[in-house]
Amino acid sequence: MSATFSDLGVGEPFLQTLTRLGYETATPVQVRALPVLLAGNDLIACAPTGTGKTAAFLLPALQRVATQPGARGRGPRVLVLAPTRELAAQVAKAAQDLSQGLRQVSTVCVTGGESYQRQNRQLAAPHELLVATPGRLMDQLRSGRVSLERVDVLVLDEADRMLDMGFADDVMEIARHLPKQRQTVCFTATLSQSVRELADRLLRDPQWLEIERAARDAQPIDQHVIYSDGLDHKLQLLDACLADEGLGQAIVFTSTKRDAEQLADRLHNDGHAVGALHGDLTQRERARAVKHLRAGEWRVLVATDVAARGLDISSITHVINFDLPRHAEDYVHRVGRTGRAGASGQALSFVGRQDVFAVRRIEQFIGQPIQVSKIDGLEARFQPGARPAGRPGAPRRRNHHDARGHEGRAHHDARRHDGRGGYGGKAGAKAGGPAHDGRGHDHRGQGGHHGYEARGSHDARGPEGRRPGEGRGFDGPARGPRPHAQAPHGARPGPRSGTPAGRPSWRDRRD
Repeated sequence: MSATFSDLGVGEPFLQTLTRLGYETATPVQVRALPVLLAGNDLIACAPTGTGKTAAFLLPALQRVATQPGARGRGPRVLVLAPTRELAAQVAKAAQDLSQGLRQVSTVCVTGGESYQRQNRQLAAPHELLVATPGRLMDQLRSGRVSLERVDVLVLDEADRMLDMGFADDVMEIARHLPKQRQTVCFTATLSQSVRELADRLLRDPQWLEIERAARDAQPIDQHVIYSDGLDHKLQLLDACLADEGLGQAIVFTSTKRDAEQLADRLHNDGHAVGALHGDLTQRERARAVKHLRAGEWRVLVATDVAARGLDISSITHVINFDLPRHAEDYVHRVGRTGRAGASGQALSFVGRQDVFAVRRIEQFIGQPIQVSKIDGLEARFQPGARPAGRPGAPRRRNHHDARGHEGRAHHDARRHDGRGGYGGKAGAKAGGPAHDGRGHDHRGQGGHHGYEARGSHDARGPEGRRPGEGRGFDGPARGPRPHAQAPHGARPGPRSGTPAGRPSWRDRRD
């Protein structure tokens, strides 16, 4: 059902602002949430990423600020809590855009990794909206720099992720500083038991809504599983994928921070314009990485799950799950980084013996099997038993799809790399490529999520327009060493050494 924002109760000057920003008709989550929130009711909504939920909770909150007087005092009238810095920054930017037509309505964003001095100046100035991560907001509350006595609306964005990250106690402590008479809104990707318990404690007689699974499945994302025989094989598969000219920009997801750094270094040494994004970077470094990707200076971003939510870049055509996620719902958020704003995308997941059960959980969560694909010349020796074929009607790709799937039990790939280290080591480098002096590591599969998404702009031809069997192209064997490309400002600094002796294996560190 399509509806205009005017039909849903949104008034001026927001209608003019929405037209200026390119909003034409409301999305399903906006159609169902806006009337509830504009009426002042509490709401808990389950909606997948990329469905327009940010505008669904910001528009009613801003209209309330613009049309209803608030209590006298200092501090914000609207508080939005987000689990990650990237998501908080995205929500703050959306609030600034939607409030363009309002006088004296300002937004402050408070997250970790930023200067306290700068945030203190912003918090001391009048502001109506405060977007924050729970940890930094708790710091500011303890120091007395922020007052929440005027809050009319509390929004918990990505509540399931917030609870997964251990913020439940912080959220409850923050809620104790808020007025009891307020509107509370909870948006989540999954209605887990912990989310329901949180809603019972914070919301008053809330209305519930859930965007039907059909709306989630309608996202134009082509999802594929590619079987692999271990780390070396994964690296060859990744090289083949990145050689495809149909790939515009890609996010490659790994399980750990160290994996992200080492894989980004390896790709940089191979001539790719690439950067890394993970939780050990400062907020300035993380913002710079997103800026390089958004500007097209980087073709590849190697990231942990900190990039799974809050990145809205329409030029991302592919998501590649080098490692599967630990939780099935995280897979949905990873693949949601592509296929934005109605564009098509592709998600590819590299799956080894140890990942069979993880794929089954993902398929159960999304309600459909993921299509099994292969790259000619790089087929895995590991081939599970029969499973349902992928969903019908998927666009053709150079890699041929078969209907083979997972067998009934997971196998553990206990092969060790014999002292030659991580992604940049000899075991992982292409013939003649650079090698790191890394230590050996156990290639045990870490649970992962997300697929590898692309815009689907290429047809069955490879990067050189050849059909399968007409040359190397996308399906060919691993390439030889490439000359180093001139890296843009902020790209990888050059090769790094492998894991120093005495430090934990890079496969053991997680974000």
